[in-house]
Formats: sequence, C-alpha cells, structure tokens
Amino acid sequence: MTAFIAVGWLGQQVQGALAETRPSVSSSEPAKVPAPKESPPRKEAGVAASPYTAGLVTGPPQSTEFAIAQDIATTLASGQETGPRGEVALRVLPMVGNGGIRNILDVLTLAGADIAIAPVVLVDRLRETRTIADIQNKLVYITPLFVEEFHLLARPEIRSLADLEGKSVNLGEEGSAAAVLGREVLNRLEVKISELNLGLDAALDGMKKGEISASLLVSGKPVDVLARYAQADGIHLLPIPYSKALQQDYLPSTFRREDYPNIIGTGDSVDTIAIKCALFAYNWPTRSERFQLLELFVDTLFSRFPEFLGDAHHPKWREVNLQEVLPGWRRFRPAERWLQRQSGGEAALRKAFGRFLEQKRPSNPPDREELFQDFMRWRERKQGR
Repeated sequence: MTAFIAVGWLGQQVQGALAETRPSVSSSEPAKVPAPKESPPRKEAGVAASPYTAGLVTGPPQSTEFAIAQDIATTLASGQETGPRGEVALRVLPMVGNGGIRNILDVLTLAGADIAIAPVVLVDRLRETRTIADIQNKLVYITPLFVEEFHLLARPEIRSLADLEGKSVNLGEEGSAAAVLGREVLNRLEVKISELNLGLDAALDGMKKGEISASLLVSGKPVDVLARYAQADGIHLLPIPYSKALQQDYLPSTFRREDYPNIIGTGDSVDTIAIKCALFAYNWPTRSERFQLLELFVDTLFSRFPEFLGDAHHPKWREVNLQEVLPGWRRFRPAERWLQRQSGGEAALRKAFGRFLEQKRPSNPPDREELFQDFMRWRERKQGR
C-alpha cells in the first residue's frame, strides 16, 4: 500500500512539473522542474515477490530497451543449476515502463524494482532540478549502455522541421523520454507545435488518417516495429539538425538504409540526434538481501557479457563498453570491484605473456595481439567457460 501511495504522490509531483514545461519558443535552457514541497516516501524493502528475482524496469514492448531487457532475462536464465523445486539462483523480470521518468520513479518506490534502463540526460535533469529529493544517494549505475536515437516520423507533405510549425505532433506518452526531451529539443530549435501524447500505434494510425503530422520515438536503432514498417502513404523519417543549441546535451547520429531498409532508400541517409542510456540500480543497504541479489546479477551479467555480442542478440549490445564511466554518478560497488579485478587480472596475464614471448620470439612481433587473444580463448576453454 505504501508503494502505491508513493507512486501516486510522485506521479502528481512530476505531472504538475511537466505541465509547466510546455514549449516556449524563447527557452533555450533544459526543462526546469520545481522541487517537491516535501521529501518523497521511502522505498519499502522486504516486500518483493521473490528474493531470487531482480526487477528490471524498461521501455514499452515495442522499444529497443524492452528487447535488451528480454535479452538479459533469457540469457541469464540459461545455464543455471536449479534447486529441488526448479528454482534458480537468479531470475530477471522485465517490468514495462515508459522509458523515461516512470522508470526512475519505479526503481525509487517499488519494492520489486531493483534496476532500470533510463536515458542519462533525463536522470541528470531529475537530479539537477531536485524533482526527487536525494536521488544522488538513492541511485547508482551498473554500466552505461548504448545511444538512443530520435526517430521523428512524418507525413509526406512534411519535409523539414519548419513544416511542423503549428501542426499536431505526437511526442509519446506523458513522462516518456520522447515527451520530456522532445519538448526540450523543439523549444531549443524554436519550433512551435500542437503537442499530443499518444502511444506509437495510435499515433501511426492518426498519421495515416492525416490527423497527425509527425510522431517522435526515442529508442535505439533499429526499432523492430519500425524496421518492419513499410513506406506506406509516404511516411518517412524527418531529419533533425545537430544545431549548436543541442550540442551540450545531445549527440549526432544518422539513420542509413541498413537500419531501416523499408523506410530509407538505397544510398540515402537521415541525420538525427541521440542520447546515452545506462543501467541504473537502487542503492540498497550493503547487508540487505536485495544488495546481494544485485551483486549476483552484476557478476553473472558481466561474466557472460561476450554472449550478448553475437548475432542472436540486438546489435546495440556492440556499443556497450563495461569499462565506460558515467560522470557525476557512483557505480554500484560490486560492479566497480568486478571491473577492477578483471582489469588487474588481464594486465598480469599480458605481462606474463610478454615475458613468454620475449623468451621465444623477437620483441613486439606483428601478431602479438592475435597470439594473446588465442591464448585467452585457450585459457577459457581449459577453465570450462
């Protein structure tokens, strides 16, 4: 009951804040959200359904974030020994969020929500504006992930952002990354629109009927539902210029035919912008069961990370660098320790391997890196990995 009250309370705070950040042509600053008048309720521990299940809050079912969560859940579920009643030591349960503010609120308030995929710039906004008190101490990150691109789908008569002036444009469900950040981007680019907040299916249907001029989706390319989307009725991806007004908080990106062969023609490309997302976790007390469960999650995910780089998984996994640092945030301590052990262990192996090569070969042979990688693969096979 406390968790439901917490979600309702925080939802009212964020809804009110977002209502005050509708597009203003003169604004070039990030959306400002006033701090709440009182401290948010505490997260209740010990109410989660299972001590062996980690809840992972992700985006809506059609999003790349949801596909990544499914990859994690299914891959980590395999290869585990089961108990006498079929139980496993670790289970990851994807929990549907909106890919934006809701993901963070769920991790901060719901007992069964331990981790979340969320845009870094959006979490930074919540921290800077203190929309949620003490978020800096309540959240830690496990690893940065990949970039999420801005997909701005438009009707055939819309050829540039200027054509959207005064038109009905869907920015996604309220509180989503597309709604909050899309509003900010259009503000900075001085484009006035009539904003709608619909789900993707409803928005696409409205576009086909001519009721909606464009719709924004923020998710990692390729988004499966768009990759399968035929270029019917002239609907296309609208370019978003990487102007100076966006360069502080956003990244440049490009869509190519290989990303969306049913939407982008041969030899064509569409410029857009992107943001980084990361895997955040609730900062559970060190001696708690949930902390220990997250420690097991990190050890399992990091140890089996190479499995996610194969063709059977989403191509966005190939953008992930576990060693990457997220400025301004603390990493989950077991994740930091795992990376330090890995770094130190590999450095020692390379040093020993170098001494071996010096005895057998001239210094710095041209195939040194290839030989070392062969050596590492041989070592893993010997260890039964």
